[in-house]
Amino acid sequence: METRLPFGDALRTELGEPKRPLRLASSPRSLVWRVELPASTAVVKQLVGGPDADERYARELAGLRLAARSGVPVVPALLATDPAERVLVLEDLEHQRPADDWIVDYATALARLHATARPDDAGVLPRWQGPTRADVASFLRLAVALEVPVPSGVSGELDDLVDRLDQAPGHALLHGDPCPGNDLHTASGIRFIDFEQASLGSGMMELAYLRIGFPTCWCVTSAAEPLLERAEGAYREEWRAATGSEVRGRLADACAGWLIRGDALVQRAHRDGTDHLARLPDGDWTWGTATARQRLVHRLAVVARMTADDASLTGLSGLSTAMRQRMLARWPTLRPVPAQRP
Repeated sequence: METRLPFGDALRTELGEPKRPLRLASSPRSLVWRVELPASTAVVKQLVGGPDADERYARELAGLRLAARSGVPVVPALLATDPAERVLVLEDLEHQRPADDWIVDYATALARLHATARPDDAGVLPRWQGPTRADVASFLRLAVALEVPVPSGVSGELDDLVDRLDQAPGHALLHGDPCPGNDLHTASGIRFIDFEQASLGSGMMELAYLRIGFPTCWCVTSAAEPLLERAEGAYREEWRAATGSEVRGRLADACAGWLIRGDALVQRAHRDGTDHLARLPDGDWTWGTATARQRLVHRLAVVARMTADDASLTGLSGLSTAMRQRMLARWPTLRPVPAQRP
């Protein structure tokens, strides 16, 4: 069934008559078209579906407006809006195939994006929400399900981690889902799209995506250590240039937080074929697909390495190592996550 292009009289007065609308692929929570306007082609996005559509629209609009402050563009230009229909009209950009070392430019653009928010923007977007003690309990049940003994101090370490992440300093503009597919590689640099989950918080939580494996994404990739170090260095350098300050926060904490956070790794089951490990309401676990297990093995390895010499997370390091070894023994055919983006 055809869906009406939501381009009303006010948008036509402002931008002209749209021609040749072409539906583009999108999530079920939005409808997207490419249209021809008198001045240029443009992308029309309408937020739909669910009782949170108004909130998602407000977040995306606020995120785009904050990001537009960047001296080097990091988002498509916002051409017009229709709040009543939850419509955004955006600059149309051509995506190009990323280079092999794309994460370096990605990290630089991410720092520019994060740096566009200021302390006095508090309240424009919600604060980023980290893992909770319910996630801690669930993660420890996962270890039990794997028949891995949990050292006595780990629960306290994870409770302290939850507190540190909850109090992490920072007012960065966080994209909320900065994954392959939500970053456009263009001739003039990387631009981020789809800010429906934007928030304010510590930029370290999204810099961690590169090591922990894009925790909110459908895909996971792993980069070699020298490339990760280049990318993280590029982020810190760009943040320093944009803000005149050093990046605050602990990368090990951020990665550990993504390991235990419920919607990133141990997502609650919807019994709909979702490609994640899943926690059922009764506390038992389903093991999902080989890809889901592959992701968990990768993230356990990352956290085990990063926390090995960290006095505040030593127990978690040992537990992560043991859980990973148990999974590899149980599923010996698991392969490493891909080294390149899809």
